[in-house]
Amino acid sequence: MNPHASTIIITSLIMGPLLTISSNHWILAWTGLEISTLAITPMIAKQHHPRAIEAATKYFLTQAVASALVLASSITNAWQTGQWDITQMSDTFPCMILTVALAIKLGLAPFHFWLPEVLQGANTMTAMILTTWQKLAPLSLLMMTVQSTNTFSMVMLGLTSIIIGGWGGLNQTQLRKIMAFSSIAHLGWMITILTLSPKLMMLTFYTYVIMTSTTFLMIKMLETNKISMMMTSWTKLPMLNTTMMLILLSLAGLPPLTGFMPKWLIIQELSKQHMCFTATTMAIMSMLSLFFYLRTSYQATITLSPNSTNSSQQWRHKPNQKYYLTTMIMLSTALLPIVPTLSTII
Repeated sequence: MNPHASTIIITSLIMGPLLTISSNHWILAWTGLEISTLAITPMIAKQHHPRAIEAATKYFLTQAVASALVLASSITNAWQTGQWDITQMSDTFPCMILTVALAIKLGLAPFHFWLPEVLQGANTMTAMILTTWQKLAPLSLLMMTVQSTNTFSMVMLGLTSIIIGGWGGLNQTQLRKIMAFSSIAHLGWMITILTLSPKLMMLTFYTYVIMTSTTFLMIKMLETNKISMMMTSWTKLPMLNTTMMLILLSLAGLPPLTGFMPKWLIIQELSKQHMCFTATTMAIMSMLSLFFYLRTSYQATITLSPNSTNSSQQWRHKPNQKYYLTTMIMLSTALLPIVPTLSTII
């Protein structure tokens, strides 16, 4: 890619969500969402093959529909209340349109169909940006309008996303599609607790970003795209391949790893709000996600390599090691002891 174009795209990618987060006017927030969408679209399509072009087209059309709904919601609210303040969403109808629009942007079920296909068509680093940085602006808008959001609709969206995210990943063999359904399931946990404890939602998002970024960086270093290719990844970076099992189990939410922390706190908060049935359903449905995390971990660390494979494998690892991965791995696996401190803050 041309250096000048790359600079413009990266700058727009950074500034778009920041503009949305820092704005208090609906037009500025919508402009930030549009800048972010227009910046990530050429990054998806830059591989110049049909799957990438298809993914970029699907992403652009889906985000355009969501942005149009955001604009329609803000215009309707301004027409009825006479102001463009984001925090002043008083009418039910604009709030409902806004919830649907942001659910489409986030990839929440039942508006999730674009996310696995787009991640499969993008490269690994672009997929990491789509599942982490691109979620920041819609989540910030949800947080700013939380006082006018219906708790029941948020809980139903969250439960549906947890079920679809776990169920959809069971049959997948492509790692990026597995991470897409993992993103859907984790977003379900965030949305469920949004109206009850916004601070806990942001804590869940931060831990999710840390664990997902670490996983994608490991996939990038091991140069693996499918579960079957994980069987010979131990020949490239044996220690990193072993550590990947811990990261995947942390994403699954198993104690004593970092991923257990937000789920523990969310279930505790739901129990305090006398929503024990919701908490129990979420805990049971997370077992679906646990299955494909365990399957990937098994393929990466326990299964012996086959005698023959259809894909070319790299026998020796590359000399350029990424030392920042050490810090990210520690954050992804060892943050559980800070739960008492966080519980006093939240």
